[in-house]
Amino acid sequence: MSLITKVYREKGLSLAGTGEKWPKLVVTPPGPRAREVLRRDESVVSPSYNRRYALVIDSGSGCILRDVDGNEYIDLDVASGCLGVGASNPEVLTALSEQSRRLPAYPSSDLYSEVSVGLAVELAGLFTFRQGKVFLATSGVEGFEAALKLARWYTRNPWFIAFTGSSHGETYGALSLSSAKPVQRRHFTPLMPCVAFAPYPYCFRCPFKLNHPECDYQCISFIEEQMLGKYVASENVAAAVFEPIQREGCVIPPPGYFQRLRKLADRHGFTLIDDERWTGLGRTGKWSALEHWETHAEILCLGEALTAGIPLGAVVAEGEVMDWEPGSHTGTSGANLMACVSALKVIEIVKRDRLLMQSTQTGRHIVKRLDELRGKYPILGDVRGKGLMIGVEVLDDPKMKSPGELEAKEILKRCWRRGVVLGLAGSSTIRITPPLNISTEFLDSALNVVEGVVGEVYREKTG
Repeated sequence: MSLITKVYREKGLSLAGTGEKWPKLVVTPPGPRAREVLRRDESVVSPSYNRRYALVIDSGSGCILRDVDGNEYIDLDVASGCLGVGASNPEVLTALSEQSRRLPAYPSSDLYSEVSVGLAVELAGLFTFRQGKVFLATSGVEGFEAALKLARWYTRNPWFIAFTGSSHGETYGALSLSSAKPVQRRHFTPLMPCVAFAPYPYCFRCPFKLNHPECDYQCISFIEEQMLGKYVASENVAAAVFEPIQREGCVIPPPGYFQRLRKLADRHGFTLIDDERWTGLGRTGKWSALEHWETHAEILCLGEALTAGIPLGAVVAEGEVMDWEPGSHTGTSGANLMACVSALKVIEIVKRDRLLMQSTQTGRHIVKRLDELRGKYPILGDVRGKGLMIGVEVLDDPKMKSPGELEAKEILKRCWRRGVVLGLAGSSTIRITPPLNISTEFLDSALNVVEGVVGEVYREKTG
């Protein structure tokens, strides 16, 4: 491979004139080396992991993922969107190398660090807080657990309002507020008490069987009239906890929803916790997805998307909320120095390269192509997305809008075997979360594969 081709791949730029085209498959996956790794994995690794493909990764660059047999895929998932500036971003790698020579890690609860303070200053300035303060944790889910504790500390109240379809994580606190799949909770009860679930505004499959906007936001009225009116006293609620775009299903609430939730919280005196571990740092074309609804939460959670995949969690909150006393919540390995320098570099790249705007523009291009594809093949249902957080539902019966679980899995499997990696959100939604800096050339090459596979599955299904 020529040097120019390597550089272009790393930066996700056009490959016109290089003679290179992706995806590149040298053997039908999984190849012989991959099968050997799979055999060893089965004998020693926990079976609880839920892998979508028999894909054994070796290396990556930009939006290209290479397996152990030399196959090169266009990655439209990038670890559920965590690798926002692409895999093995050279600037991030340089920052990590420099920090590793100084000091890779030191417990943040013991001493101060210019690097971690610098990251906290950046994060406090990115979001709409009057006087933001930041807690840095070891991982995204650990940060989420800190957010739950912080809400209880600030309000002195025990109860949380969570939402159906949510996926906050699988530690006990996060799992207690999650309800995406029964398998995640089966045999693990009792979970954390004082959690009440409200229906999430999933307009394509409205739990109230209504249509927006004629529904008059029945999902908000339900919280106030049924939950707070009959089940949980509002003065006992610490926070309503939500993903502004749900990871499982890529579900997006309608315009005006979060403004109404904000007013409800203000009226009844509880806080909002905004879980942006998958949507933060430009994924949706904004620093936080909640900005699309022009409102705010008292507590914001960020995760591995902040660091290009290195474990780190961050909680950003109003200063008056994050007023807990020394020792009330700490973390031995939070504010890992390597993760902090990675996060600072990611923020720098997103700002400098105007990736918020690029994410918005590229997302529109993807949605347009998916809408065209849906017009050809009724097996595709709702197409929804903001920026580069995009989902398309696959249907078993278009008239009944029944979920096409088998069809979605078959589309993912066939795309992988042809060199394109996609995500699966919920049971039947294909999720597309490529790097924010992916080029249109790479993207269209991958979408051409997707179009061919969807057409193939549709024709086999219908006849």
